[in-house]
Amino acid sequence: MPWPSLTNLLRTISSPPLLRALILSAAFLLFFLLLSPNPLFRPHTGAAPTAVSAHAPTSPSHLLFGIASSARSWPRRKPYLRLWWRPGLLHGTVFLDSPIASDGDDPRLPPTRVSADTSRFPYAFERGLRSAVRVARIVKELVDGVVGNGSSDDADIRWVVLGDDDTVFFPDNLAGTLTKYDWKRWYYVGGRSESVEQNAKHSFSMAFGGGGFAISFPLAKVLASALDSCLVRYAHLYGSDDRVFSCLAELGVGLTHEPGFHQVDVHGDIFGILSAHPLTPLISLHHIDRVEPLFPGMTRMAALEHLSKAVDIDPGRILQQAVCYDSLKLLTISISWGYAVQVFEGNQLLTDLLSVPKTFTSWKRGRDASLGSYMFNTKEPDKDPCKRPNVYYLKSVVLHKNRAQSNYTRDALGNCQKRKSTMKDLKQIIVFSQRLYHQPGEAIRRECCEVLQTSSETVMEIDIRKCKDGELIAMHR
Repeated sequence: MPWPSLTNLLRTISSPPLLRALILSAAFLLFFLLLSPNPLFRPHTGAAPTAVSAHAPTSPSHLLFGIASSARSWPRRKPYLRLWWRPGLLHGTVFLDSPIASDGDDPRLPPTRVSADTSRFPYAFERGLRSAVRVARIVKELVDGVVGNGSSDDADIRWVVLGDDDTVFFPDNLAGTLTKYDWKRWYYVGGRSESVEQNAKHSFSMAFGGGGFAISFPLAKVLASALDSCLVRYAHLYGSDDRVFSCLAELGVGLTHEPGFHQVDVHGDIFGILSAHPLTPLISLHHIDRVEPLFPGMTRMAALEHLSKAVDIDPGRILQQAVCYDSLKLLTISISWGYAVQVFEGNQLLTDLLSVPKTFTSWKRGRDASLGSYMFNTKEPDKDPCKRPNVYYLKSVVLHKNRAQSNYTRDALGNCQKRKSTMKDLKQIIVFSQRLYHQPGEAIRRECCEVLQTSSETVMEIDIRKCKDGELIAMHR
């Protein structure tokens, strides 16, 4: 069959039915290309991705710390900084209100400097401390120092982290938490107060500075350029964190709440808060001077050092609560890893163990200190000592390859004389666990545990493991 001439071919294509068919086919092809998952065929919108940054995960070396201190408090707060500071890895500066006598450079501590003069800024909060203006400007002085010096050591800074000299940070958990967020975008990440009253007094939308908070570096640079004008407008506010929050609000940025930051606006024994920690990595603890030592019979500093032994071995697991049941002996075991284990008689439902035992009093002093309201569910400790759990505190922790063995010994039994013989005889609990990693963006699931069968009446062994699909954390009989 001979090929048609060009004139006949054009005449055929231009006929109305065929022309309409070609146009319709072209339209369908264009629609398909626009919806194609291949980025070569997708128009560029200019919008940044909302998922984790394409760069390597955020590590502690990407953090720039600004620590608020004073010439008066710094000498007694140094031990807290030595506890968590990592020379050569972490970047940061301690800001003082006036020079102090040099006691020699301590390589275990960050450098110190005196804050810039802020006397030109107003402060109108009655009976407040105008040092709040100086502390608010720490973020500006940090950023100006990095941008102005152009130091290669600070070239990889992704987050500015602000805290007080009595804030104990857990850098691995902080970096791991911030990995969830694209540091190239504008983020303001922190925690609220535990006290409803304190949040109502300041703002439920504000990150409390004592617990620490993080600002992505691109946002910190914009904040630094705008902060001084905000300090003039917000002279009536109380604290430094109020001022930073207000300026960020004017920039259109809201708080991204992370419950691992702990302001610790309570007094007394915080056993309840630590034993029922939320299902999130521990990032910080503040107000260490205002609460009792974390472990009985120790000084505050010794107790923190003791907790740090477990943090060094498995930072992601510290204080993570696991609950398991001994159906044969009718016991319920609640583990706050690296801190304490509670053993209850009978079947305690998991949801009851998630509430925080009220072992502390409210931040507000006075007659009504025990009547405070909190940002989490609380429960009163049982008045009957026989209904309270036996408590076993961390004694030691060792690592065998990638498997940790943490050992807990019994605290005083209290005044109950009706304990089951199994409860009376149990003196030590050994917990085995794998190192816990949280993948960026992965939803955290509580892990399961089971009591291992042993012939000893004085020692209980427990294995913590990942829960199986569909497995329930409950007593099965």
